[in-house]
Amino acid sequence: MTADPPSAGFPSLTSPERRVLLWLARESIRTALQRQNPPELDDPTPALSAPTAAFVSLHCGRGLRGCIGTLAADSALHHTVAQVARSAAFDDPRFPPLAVNELSAVDIEISRLSPLVPTRPEHIRLGVHGLSITCGEHRGVFLPQVALQHDWDRDRLLAELCRKALLPADAWTRPDCVLMAFEAEVFGESATA
Repeated sequence: MTADPPSAGFPSLTSPERRVLLWLARESIRTALQRQNPPELDDPTPALSAPTAAFVSLHCGRGLRGCIGTLAADSALHHTVAQVARSAAFDDPRFPPLAVNELSAVDIEISRLSPLVPTRPEHIRLGVHGLSITCGEHRGVFLPQVALQHDWDRDRLLAELCRKALLPADAWTRPDCVLMAFEAEVFGESATA
């Protein structure tokens, strides 16, 4: 069974919750650079305590400086953000670990994910749906904003998703490949949270 990703039932975070998560992501990176324990939230709201999948992207100028996340909603959102922020800064294999002198120039963006649902290409809405493809041991993920950033149409998005998963560009048409979609609430330091 396939369906459109849920729009209803995925309420946005409040502005204070967004600010707390952005602070938490930055402090998690800062404390890692200083070899300290990550910060803890004393009294997180229900939305910040709910198990939620998330990605943290780091940008320097207009360029990506790191992006790590999880599709699994198996930890409280505030824990997930703290963990993946550190991973984006130090464990993204595409980039060297973030240096102390880079932190002030980094802009943090958080993508809070809705649950994943099976989908078909005709249901994909560019800029709204993020995608995951899994085929055997291969997996690729794009956040919703990627298609818009690169000005891709749906076919190009699917082809690039397959390439990211180290699959042939048309692997999304194969019955043994699973295409999943999700929505994301995306917010960052460069925009008003």
